[in-house]
Amino acid sequence: MLSVERYEKIVNQLGESHVLRVGELSLKLGVTEKTIRGDLEVLEKRGLLKRIHGGAVLPEADDRILPIDERQSGRGETKQAIAKEALKLIRPNDTILMDGGSTTQALASLLGEWKVTVITNDIKIAHTLLNKNEVSLIVLGGERIHQSSSLLSAQAIQMLEKIRVNRLFLSATGVSIEHGLSVINSIYADWKKQIITAADQVTLLADSTKFNKVALLQFATMDDVHEIVTDNNIDKDTKLVIEQKNIKLHLAK
Repeated sequence: MLSVERYEKIVNQLGESHVLRVGELSLKLGVTEKTIRGDLEVLEKRGLLKRIHGGAVLPEADDRILPIDERQSGRGETKQAIAKEALKLIRPNDTILMDGGSTTQALASLLGEWKVTVITNDIKIAHTLLNKNEVSLIVLGGERIHQSSSLLSAQAIQMLEKIRVNRLFLSATGVSIEHGLSVINSIYADWKKQIITAADQVTLLADSTKFNKVALLQFATMDDVHEIVTDNNIDKDTKLVIEQKNIKLHLAK
């Protein structure tokens, strides 16, 4: 098993159980305890866990990326504000691709005032749009990814290769000027790489808590992003670098 595969399994397990034991991981992953300790050290340096005697736990609440469900359920007002700002970027008759996530779902809830075509593989977003008469909805189907609301299949990827959209509204777990956009799972990383290639404009929706954080797997650099919609709590240094990269920044109040 490659080290990155172990990292992914360790991080996923931590997201579920919130505490890990070196001995249990050693048996489960079929490697020595020394190897597990080395893995935990690497993941701690990335801010994904905190080592304790005999294992690891989640980092402090303010710094943690995991668990994903906990992060997605928080900062509701901020995400709604970001969604309202992102709505201003959509024009009548646009075709947009919506990545899965709580902020993109918030944006989906605001659609319906004018004609727009939405393509998504997220069943929560699809359900939100289901009864909006002005929205032409295309759902890329497939098998559910883990316990998420995202669907994926070879057929969906093939369809994606044949379409072109005006704009992609993209989500990420971590956003870093140096390390780009990142997520926890390789399946999500591969999918996000694919959807980026289908869009004329790539618009990242991310609240300020996601900046200066690096998840496990990078799927894009900042150069792949044309616009960012975030809240006005983003730190000044990050804001300055984004503007220097000629990425258009929209701040929700």
